Amino acid sequence: MATNADFSQLTDRVNEAQAKIKAAASTSRDELQAQVEQAQTTAEQQADEIKAKAAQTQTEAATGWQTMKDNWHSHVAELHQKADDKKAELDARRAELKAEAAEDYADDAVSFAIAAAQEAEYAVMDAILARSDADALTSTS
Repeated sequence: MATNADFSQLTDRVNEAQAKIKAAASTSRDELQAQVEQAQTTAEQQADEIKAKAAQTQTEAATGWQTMKDNWHSHVAELHQKADDKKAELDARRAELKAEAAEDYADDAVSFAIAAAQEAEYAVMDAILARSDADALTSTS
């Protein structure tokens, strides 16, 4: 019976997804990113296959069922878009934090350079004064 086979595939797929989700907690960010992209690709391929299959059997399918599948495909696409938007938002926030840190570092470096220039001015002026005092003492002796 085809329905039992479909349910078995569904159970297998859910178990596989659950195992991947549990394993994701102990993977690196790069591996996790690769897995997310692979899952997205697989989901899109599955959605495309469903859409292609629906197109083949469209004349046989009831209008309500076709509408539900189209709505599901639209919903999946919207979820993917939201995930992409969230990633872009996080990327923008990371870039903003990095820029703020770089600006803070630049401000500190400029402050340090100003202090170093002030210290250099003091050292040179003090050396000139010391030389002047030494010359004055030498000429009076």
